[in-house]
Amino acid sequence: MSDTSSPVKDAVLRRRSYPRVTADAPTTAELLPLVEAAATAPDHASLHPWRVIELRGTARERLGAAFVEASGLTGADAERLAAKPMRASLLLAIVSVRKESFKVHGWEQDAAAAGIAHLLTLLLDDAGWGVMWRTGGHTRSDAVRRVHKLADNEELLGWLYIGGKTADSKPDARQQLDAASFISSL
Repeated sequence: MSDTSSPVKDAVLRRRSYPRVTADAPTTAELLPLVEAAATAPDHASLHPWRVIELRGTARERLGAAFVEASGLTGADAERLAAKPMRASLLLAIVSVRKESFKVHGWEQDAAAAGIAHLLTLLLDDAGWGVMWRTGGHTRSDAVRRVHKLADNEELLGWLYIGGKTADSKPDARQQLDAASFISSL
């Protein structure tokens, strides 16, 4: 194996989070082949322990209201918090759906769902969209669970905020990682 470039490695190295995006967003029809491709993520026993929820339009307003309810904030602070889901016209909620399995533990099912989210960020970026995976203190609150209509065996992992890139869209800067400090041997 060589350390040369490949299309996959190039796509991974090119991907950045876009905290500011335009109001453009992919349609459901455009998302379907990307979700299908993302579904090739590692998934022990092929449980497909995940689902994706589209939030557009007023669904984002309901999410903002749930943030406020969970926070207990009022006034201008509540208004700022309620506006957070409006940063992109499309949010994809990534949900871990834990299934009964004697050999695939819950944490492994959560990891499979996180793999879907990560691959979706790569696929959306490759398709020309700006994407940022967002979480926060209210991700697991009761109010947010209700908005997403989560079942008892489901956990929200966060949202992909998706929109168009513009010439002045600046992706988050990336620092060079010293990979050797993260690899050890036994």
